[in-house]
Amino acid sequence: MAEAAEVRNDSQFEFITFSAGGQSFCLEITQIREIRRWTPVTALPHTPKDVLGVMNLRGAVIPIFDLAARFGLGATPANERNVVIVAAVGGTTIGLLVESVSEILSVEKSAIQETPDIKSDATKHSILGMISVDESMVRVVNLDAVLDAGKGAS
Repeated sequence: MAEAAEVRNDSQFEFITFSAGGQSFCLEITQIREIRRWTPVTALPHTPKDVLGVMNLRGAVIPIFDLAARFGLGATPANERNVVIVAAVGGTTIGLLVESVSEILSVEKSAIQETPDIKSDATKHSILGMISVDESMVRVVNLDAVLDAGKGAS
């Protein structure tokens, strides 16, 4: 019985779904440290347009990215519903400005489909896979790609 439970846990993933640029995305729940209400950040000079600035998170200074702008979907319009998803990737903590957080999504590994080949390396690198939810698709964000894009832009 315990083995059956372990097998089920290894094949299931939990994601937090959210909206950025009017599109649905998700991150694996283990990558997310917290979700915060949007507050103004400290801008830094000469940063790319998708880097909004930095935020003091309990003594740690973390960069805040506008995820929609990062993915070429336009800047996130100011809205009181906007939130910052604080996430960890490779020992680095970052904040992602998104329009709203939707739900926790539990899916089997087999439900995550490969990102289709659309002849764009940036898309293939930014999106780890696609999950069909009702009649829409949710994209699984590759946090490494969010950071990699920033390194190239600075």
